[in-house]
Amino acid sequence: MKKFSAKGQKWLKCIHILFASLWVGGAITINLMNFMLKATDGMQLYGINLSMKLVDDFIIIPGALGSLITGILYAIFTNWGWFKHNWIIVKLFINIFGVIFGTFWLGPWLNFLPELSKVQGLGALSNEVYAHNLKMLYVWGPFQTFTIIFALFISVLKPWKKKKLNRG
Repeated sequence: MKKFSAKGQKWLKCIHILFASLWVGGAITINLMNFMLKATDGMQLYGINLSMKLVDDFIIIPGALGSLITGILYAIFTNWGWFKHNWIIVKLFINIFGVIFGTFWLGPWLNFLPELSKVQGLGALSNEVYAHNLKMLYVWGPFQTFTIIFALFISVLKPWKKKKLNRG
């Protein structure tokens, strides 16, 4: 298969870094909002919850999907390949895990918060489902963030040697 030129690879790298920056920055932002912002009335709670959802919808999701797509392009159209290096396999796993976990757990937990806080105001804090979703975001949001930051460090450090190919 035809590979990207050196200039094409540089462009791909820039785009990949941009998407990764969106994902990491958005994840850090939502966690900071979740832990640092405290509402004093129902509209503030709704505003905080809606802001977190908007960061997810317009920064994290495009960043995560863009990272996945550009990573796939790297594997197909450069010499990095899919399985030549263990660090690439780990990054691929982290990215796929992050997209799946975000889509089916973190996203739905987060998306429920503004719906309920808009209707119930500060009373949402006493709602069992709201409290559960918020608790899950307190626990799993930082986990997801540290995981993708770990992938960022792997990208720079490339810590594991090239896989040995069995040529037997």
